[in-house]
Amino acid sequence: MFATTRWSMVVAAAERRDSESDRALASLCEIYWTPLYGYVRRRVSDADEAQELTQAFFAELLEKNYLGDADQNRGRFRSFLITAFKHFLSKEWEKARTQKRGGHLKTLSFDFQKADSSRGLDPAASSLTAEQLYDREWALTLLARIMERLQQEMLVKDRGDQFEFLKGYLVGERQPGGYRETGERLGMSEEAVRQAVSRLRKEYRRLLRDEIGETVSDSAEVDDEIRKLFQSLEL
Repeated sequence: MFATTRWSMVVAAAERRDSESDRALASLCEIYWTPLYGYVRRRVSDADEAQELTQAFFAELLEKNYLGDADQNRGRFRSFLITAFKHFLSKEWEKARTQKRGGHLKTLSFDFQKADSSRGLDPAASSLTAEQLYDREWALTLLARIMERLQQEMLVKDRGDQFEFLKGYLVGERQPGGYRETGERLGMSEEAVRQAVSRLRKEYRRLLRDEIGETVSDSAEVDDEIRKLFQSLEL
């Protein structure tokens, strides 16, 4: 199973030939723009410049199809992407631009204001390095994506209300009254809630491994990536 899914999103996005490729490309942009923006916000003091650089990188990535150079035999996709971004930034800072940065490229729509406010991407207030911010934002974005996928699965099963009550158990939030009170609110027994949480946690772990498995070159790297993900959240 893993051999057929690893790097599949990257490969599909690089092919740029059909709607599946477009969806894969959109997913990659959605996952990685915030981590890259976090990285460059730590490197430059001007938020507008950081936003321009982030947009310009993704515009150039699309136009020149950098993903076609991504080699799954070289390891993790997030490592490939941050290396490509650093190279892009070096070029941008070294040469004088005769036109507005990215003016000839397609402009992508990113919610920078939301990223700045919800994630606190203020370089002056952060003690993290640019690389640490990149890893932290990657982790936060990935976990948010997993919660969204899990919520959609529960909605399809007509269990959206149940998910709203149970999702706190997935992220370690203290639930007043525990399983007993949650069961009373949901019209379930305490044991039924316990089993529902267990199933939800199992599915959460599966989705986590699935998401990470898409962008590493070997199944043996998945556990290491998961460890790094949670380590980055402790910084």
